[in-house]
Amino acid sequence: MRRILALSVALLTATPSLAATCGNTSSGFETWKAQFAAEAANAGVGAKGLAALAATSYATKTIAADRNQKSFKYTLEKFMQVRGAPTIVKMGRARIAKNPSYYGNLEKRFGVDAEVIVAIHGMETAFGSNMGSANVLSAISTLAYDCRRSDFFSGHAMAALRLVDKGALSSSTKGAMHGEVGHTQFLTGNIETYGIDGDGNGVVDLTNLSDGLASTANFLAQKGWKTGQGYLEGQPNFSVIQDWNAAGVYQKAIAIMASQIAQ
Repeated sequence: MRRILALSVALLTATPSLAATCGNTSSGFETWKAQFAAEAANAGVGAKGLAALAATSYATKTIAADRNQKSFKYTLEKFMQVRGAPTIVKMGRARIAKNPSYYGNLEKRFGVDAEVIVAIHGMETAFGSNMGSANVLSAISTLAYDCRRSDFFSGHAMAALRLVDKGALSSSTKGAMHGEVGHTQFLTGNIETYGIDGDGNGVVDLTNLSDGLASTANFLAQKGWKTGQGYLEGQPNFSVIQDWNAAGVYQKAIAIMASQIAQ
């Protein structure tokens, strides 16, 4: 009997805990936080990360934004008009012309065409002028809780807590509505995987221009960018742009703007 009891206890101990329960309203968020905190602690998240999770609030504006991404349903022409493509192209050319050695070195280091990085920078944050005002931890935690995309965002939520433990994020870090961070709007899991210390100060901070653009170039390089092989639709590197953003109009717009910046 003791052997049977001991075996039963061992099996129960070995059984993985159930995933935190998602929800579609704010009512279950606090319960989800407690469940996710247990998962995070089991995964090795420390006191700072757990405290940051406890401090999060249900982000109503994030849910509204996630349900209302109208621009990705526009035609390509309308999308580029709404996103200010002519301005991005004009400013992108000026940025490269003003600092050609910086962008040249970036391209040489990672093998990614500088104009593509510049086009992404312009599209994502208007060259760093609008990196967002949402609380990153609350936004990502809310999306991890929300049933619509819980599977996708749960990993990013866990990554965010690890980044808090490392001092790379805090409970007050601001970003975009979906919790993206920095000059080119990285999700937290991608910061862990592709983040680069571009200025050599020992810290990966995507609100820093050098770190943000180096990380963007590194992402594209790691996804398989082929130097000098083209990035317009139908060319080898267009598939890498598709890895950056899933929306077809966004992908085409980046490729077109980059080609115009390079002219």
